[in-house]
Amino acid sequence: MLASGRAVATPAALVSPTKKPSKRARAVLDRPVKQGWRTSDDEEIALRRWRGETEIGTIEPLEPAHGVFGTFRVKSGTGGFYDVEIRALDGFTNSCGCIDHRVNGLGTCKHIEGVLGALRRKNPRAFREAAARGGDRVEIFLDKRESAAARVTRPAGNPKAPAEAREFLARFVSPHATHIADYDALSALVVAWPDASAGIRRFLRVSAHFAPWLDRLRRQRLRSDARAAFLAEISAGREGFDILKHPLLPYQRDGMLHLAFGERALLADEMGLGKTIQAIAACELLARRGKVSRVLVVCPASLKAEWEEQIARFCERPTKLVYGPRMERLLAYRTPAFFNIVNYEQVLIDAGDINALLKPDVVVLDEAQRIKNWQTKTARQVKSLRAPYAFVLTGTPIENRIDELYSIIQYLDPEILGPLFRFNRDFYELDARGRPVDYKNLAELRGRVQPFILRRRKSDVEAQLPARTVKTYFVPMAEEQRARYEDYRGPAMRLMAQAQRRPLLEAEFKQLMMLLACMRMVCDTPAILDPSCRISPKLEELENILSDLLEEPDRKIIVFSEWERMLDMVRELAREMGVETAWHTGSVPQVRRRAEINRFKQDPACRIFLSTTAAASASISRRRARW
Repeated sequence: MLASGRAVATPAALVSPTKKPSKRARAVLDRPVKQGWRTSDDEEIALRRWRGETEIGTIEPLEPAHGVFGTFRVKSGTGGFYDVEIRALDGFTNSCGCIDHRVNGLGTCKHIEGVLGALRRKNPRAFREAAARGGDRVEIFLDKRESAAARVTRPAGNPKAPAEAREFLARFVSPHATHIADYDALSALVVAWPDASAGIRRFLRVSAHFAPWLDRLRRQRLRSDARAAFLAEISAGREGFDILKHPLLPYQRDGMLHLAFGERALLADEMGLGKTIQAIAACELLARRGKVSRVLVVCPASLKAEWEEQIARFCERPTKLVYGPRMERLLAYRTPAFFNIVNYEQVLIDAGDINALLKPDVVVLDEAQRIKNWQTKTARQVKSLRAPYAFVLTGTPIENRIDELYSIIQYLDPEILGPLFRFNRDFYELDARGRPVDYKNLAELRGRVQPFILRRRKSDVEAQLPARTVKTYFVPMAEEQRARYEDYRGPAMRLMAQAQRRPLLEAEFKQLMMLLACMRMVCDTPAILDPSCRISPKLEELENILSDLLEEPDRKIIVFSEWERMLDMVRELAREMGVETAWHTGSVPQVRRRAEINRFKQDPACRIFLSTTAAASASISRRRARW
């Protein structure tokens, strides 16, 4: 009998004593229940234990001679294979090669828990006896609980190892050490371990899971040394900052260095400060120093042509825009240029092919707020792109919540902010049901991400800026929009061809001007000519631009359009975004126009000024510099 709200006694005659609950139902019923975002370490471990019982496939022992304290190859439910090292049956010093174990700080994962559960079920008594006895090898491993550290454990009773094993170990570790803090000694041990004899391996195990951690430390050291070396060459006059066709501003040089020698870094400059140029410069610098030869730029489709234009303007490196059906895209990945430009929608489909065929040295994510929601499929696919260098560009690293920053930083280095459950616990105030109600520890968060983020506002670098920055957005037309555009373009082309043979008659000239005007209208939106056809990719792109600009509380925005009906759609968009606008067109009386100008200048809530070019020419252009 089913009931809700409270337990109900069920007559014994209705219960089948022999029927067992189904495996699927049992899995659902046994799943640990989370209270929103609020979880303890014990609850997270319990969740991984449950997943180890329900999501693990085959388990293959790779060291049968060492029994339960060996290495096991685990097939995950998703099809991946992971090697698990068991060295403790009742603790959290085991290790696995999966990303969760590397990041979560718990000392366990579902693969480890799956192996332990299988060993326990196979022979419970032998499992208990082995837990009490412990392993019989010296273990050198990376302890991933809290902060990672290289540890040394020895068998109970500390039995004497053969001379061969003692001599091998003494080359890297002192006889009674419990930790290895010497990076160089540990690196040398890991390098030497594959050549160790079978006799040494019977009494010693060096974990196979040191590589990512050691590589991370090595790259940190190399980045610092490389930047210092480059700046020394600058001081000595052997190198220069002018590596592009046009000189960089001083703050842009800093951005170039931040990206090139940060290796995996976020550039979060305010819109208009030239993040694209700084990324191009960083790629050029790395190429000149022999570090990279293939760059993948991922950007919105509307910005692909702009990236191509900016690359051609600032450097000589070849560029390839990836377009077309799948076969054409695969060919492009197999025959890459230096810069290869794709849009986010292509990555959603092609991420695996890009990794396998293109194999980029640098991934540049432009407008990276596209991956701010870590739950989306696009974010997951983009984060699967592999490259030693990653440059993330966005003017708005945080738009609504701080876990948007978490999602972006996670792509750069998942160990910076750790697992999401700990991030939520550390930086959100959660109510009793685990729902976020406020932020906390933001100074700690800022300090943790500070080495990886460079953000400048226009006010920070105002003295270095030119009088005006122009940024062009290329927005492709929708299919219906393009069809209507062609309806006007065909007759216009015929008249233009006629004009090559003889002067046009006055009526023909007026018709040509009308057709060209209609073509420009349709480029904005067919709704200017046909109110029933409300299609406008430009308006959709404008929403993204306005969202970026309006993140700055004091930002004022002027939008010009030749067509009042287009401005009317922009005004509707502003209402949907909750933003007040000023209206300045030929239909507004002269007195009211001045009031609209003053409201825009003086009212903090009025953020956007909408004007037709003709109406604004007399009253706005004179004030533009002051605004």
